[in-house]
Amino acid sequence: MTRAPAACLIGWPAAHSRSPLIHHYWLRTLGIEGGYVIEAVPPEDLRDFVLRLSLRGFVGANVTIPHKEGVLALSKPDARATAVGAANTLWFEDGELHATNTDVEGFIGNLDASAPGWDAAEEALVLGAGGSSRAVVFGLRERGIKHIHLANRTIARAETLAKQFGPNVHPVAWDAINDVLLRAKLLVNTTSLGMHGQPSLDVDVARLPQAAVVADLVYVPLVTPLLAAAKARGLKTADGLGMLLHQAVRGFELWFGQRPEVTAELRALVEADLTKT
Repeated sequence: MTRAPAACLIGWPAAHSRSPLIHHYWLRTLGIEGGYVIEAVPPEDLRDFVLRLSLRGFVGANVTIPHKEGVLALSKPDARATAVGAANTLWFEDGELHATNTDVEGFIGNLDASAPGWDAAEEALVLGAGGSSRAVVFGLRERGIKHIHLANRTIARAETLAKQFGPNVHPVAWDAINDVLLRAKLLVNTTSLGMHGQPSLDVDVARLPQAAVVADLVYVPLVTPLLAAAKARGLKTADGLGMLLHQAVRGFELWFGQRPEVTAELRALVEADLTKT
């Protein structure tokens, strides 16, 4: 008997991930026999686990903290994973383990769905210079945004990232954000500021042009203070939950052979789970 295909999430810890909820929804609605489970893998066991992924019965995996960088050396990363310096999706092709970073298309796909026409912006301001920022900058460059301003509290990190991505990425000191806001048609927060339990993000959205789009990668709370301020001004917004849902699409397609859709029903399901007390 042929075993139904199964994928997993590799992390340490990983118990609070919403990925099983998302993938089980798609398996159910598309009528696919398959599975998706969480595998808590400590760092010292990562190599053995990944190299034996197929033997463990998995057709692929999602990868979360702290393993996104470690899996690069254990697989064949594509251009996105290499440029971002991290992978979050593994799959087999011709018997070889491949890796990519779907945070890029998750971010871009969410913007396309939430604010069509956003890529007419010539200037974007990205806050933060961590791993998520790298995926965002890569996606913006890929879509042809001419000027990407990268602001970080530690300017050296922004300078390092800008150097890697080329001349259209400009490092910005945190106290110079206000000047850039006046020109930015897209503002993206990749920091944890504004998340539950974190300090608030002190950015004056009133300085943005009226046609600007505001995106926040934080999804707890669903409507961050940044997004609330943008909505109050009538600006288009893209939230972190949308990115979470859209980044899951390609992995599912690679593992189970059908491309799923991000629907209002799926979003409502995950929203309800996020707001459980």
